[in-house]
Amino acid sequence: MVEGGHRVLFLGGLLLWLCMAAPSASELQRLQHRARPDGTLSFLVVGDWGREGNYNQSEVASQMGVIGEKLDIDFVISTGDNFYEDGLTGEDDPAFSKSFTDIYTAPSLQKPWYNVLGNHDYRGDVEAQLSPVLREKDSKWICYRSYILRTEIVDFFFVDTTPFVDDYFTNPGEHKYDWKGVEPRDEYLSKLLTDVDSALKDSPANWKIVVGHHTIKSAGHHGVTVELVEQLLPILQANNVDLYVNGHDHCLEHITSTDSSETQFITSGGGSKAWRGDIRPWKPEEMKFYYDGQGFLSVNMTGDQADLVFYDVFGQVLHKWSISKQLRTAAKRSYSEF
Repeated sequence: MVEGGHRVLFLGGLLLWLCMAAPSASELQRLQHRARPDGTLSFLVVGDWGREGNYNQSEVASQMGVIGEKLDIDFVISTGDNFYEDGLTGEDDPAFSKSFTDIYTAPSLQKPWYNVLGNHDYRGDVEAQLSPVLREKDSKWICYRSYILRTEIVDFFFVDTTPFVDDYFTNPGEHKYDWKGVEPRDEYLSKLLTDVDSALKDSPANWKIVVGHHTIKSAGHHGVTVELVEQLLPILQANNVDLYVNGHDHCLEHITSTDSSETQFITSGGGSKAWRGDIRPWKPEEMKFYYDGQGFLSVNMTGDQADLVFYDVFGQVLHKWSISKQLRTAAKRSYSEF
């Protein structure tokens, strides 16, 4: 259904509004997800999962279903590397069903999945993951390169981080990356950073969460992504972003900031294959939690509090914490603005 230049989708009783404008490759799409009548929001975060159920992907999915039902989640966020090893070959690749539809079958997970792309996804047909054909195959699948999700109490900014990493361009080795829609790279990244900065500045939400695949701060296998530290992190700090949530490192991790920034760095990359024992030294005053196994994250939010919990492959609580902040008075944006 189309209303006023927007596409309206109904999924599991939920109302989604998708911007119908035809943006350039890096321009941010704008989506809305209505908060609950009581003003709360609940969601799960998982990353680095697409292995046709192997490496405990199915077991993690099962526990996500259990926790998802218990919390009555509104949606799921995927931090990328959705399909291993080399993304999708096209819109008809059976890996989409084998790694997604046939795995996340729990009733509680039949909610919107807001996805970003990872470096493994860029080794396949990127346009296939972005194609509306996949949403026709499975209506919960939502994926753009970069976009904004507004939920009244929190604004999410999904950022396409793979094109930032120099090595993928200068030293790809045996891997082939699909850069259609990204090149010329400098223009793409400049526009993306400008759009993200502008969107963060314009956000009236009390909470701001940025989601990307690659790490900014991490003690895992990949460690710090220098390009994001240099180019994206200053924008997050200048705009008082509360959380940067990523995958890429196959672990669960919580790092805080010791500088003037209040941004916390959350890795949820334990959706399937994990790297046991692969951890680098990190400042103990910043490292709040690190787990080198499979699992996922739940987040429950109100206007002034966020409760976060990491679970392992058995659904056991590994680490939990809360963040409180003063409720900011801001006029709510109406859906008609988009």
